[in-house]
Amino acid sequence: MKRRSGIVDISEPVRRTSEIEEITNLHVIHPISSYLTLRFARLGITPNAVSISGMASGMLAGLAYHQYRDPRCAVAGFVLMVVWHVLDGADGQLARLTNSQSHTGKILDGICDYVTFIAVYCGLALALARDHGTWVWAVVALAGLCHAVQSAAYEMQRQEYNFWGWGRGSSTIPKLAVSRRSGPGDVLFRVYARVQHLTARGAVALHRRLSAALAAHPDRAAMIRLRYRQNFAPLVRRWSILSANYRTIGIFVCVLARMPLLYFGIEIVGLSLILLALMLRQRAGEAAFGTELAALEQRPGPVPTPACV
Repeated sequence: MKRRSGIVDISEPVRRTSEIEEITNLHVIHPISSYLTLRFARLGITPNAVSISGMASGMLAGLAYHQYRDPRCAVAGFVLMVVWHVLDGADGQLARLTNSQSHTGKILDGICDYVTFIAVYCGLALALARDHGTWVWAVVALAGLCHAVQSAAYEMQRQEYNFWGWGRGSSTIPKLAVSRRSGPGDVLFRVYARVQHLTARGAVALHRRLSAALAAHPDRAAMIRLRYRQNFAPLVRRWSILSANYRTIGIFVCVLARMPLLYFGIEIVGLSLILLALMLRQRAGEAAFGTELAALEQRPGPVPTPACV
């Protein structure tokens, strides 16, 4: 393995999978993150330090949004959240570039993501409670719960795609009892993994069939993975409506319109309905691919090597 200025050669790509990437990530956030990643690596900055810096930006965004009635503070909150997005993209790229992925780093990255939105939601709730009363906190708490479930479901779809479609070990689907550690971060990680599994419950049978098919037919693995990508890439792209990027934009638009409560209503009702629709569509796609998988397994003779996608 070759090293240069803290950079190592690795078998997996540094950047995320482009065919399922959300458009603002693909054309704005991740190009900036990639630019910074190389410089962080040469300076010896660790992925965890980048994660913590991103979390600090997110907390400052919460302070700015607390004064959302001032348009300058609203803009500052939005800019600080964009900085968090950039650093959130850079920490993962840096970990892959320097081959320094770790269980602790994965937990820290998830915690930093949630801290950012908790800070922003609390900043807005404190401001709204002055005008509307303490009942606002119940609405914000419910929105936060919906947010957690929606985000976990979205990330699960991305992990499944990278694991089954590309065979990437770093995207191994989390297990519910992989560790007996009892630290706060590990407990949160297990809760997060459980929520992910609940939202993807209907896919368990397909995962078992895929695992068995790939083990029984290694000569057909490339074709199976190709057909998986062709079937599921369009579906996973639709899930990006639940990504943090659109929440950041939604918060900013609602705050500029002086209607931050509208954002929380959209998250509770609108995005929850979208999540349900996406889950139903995903189950239908999995059933269709299960039928195709059976045909691929039964096809006689050698399978030609597919072109890359």
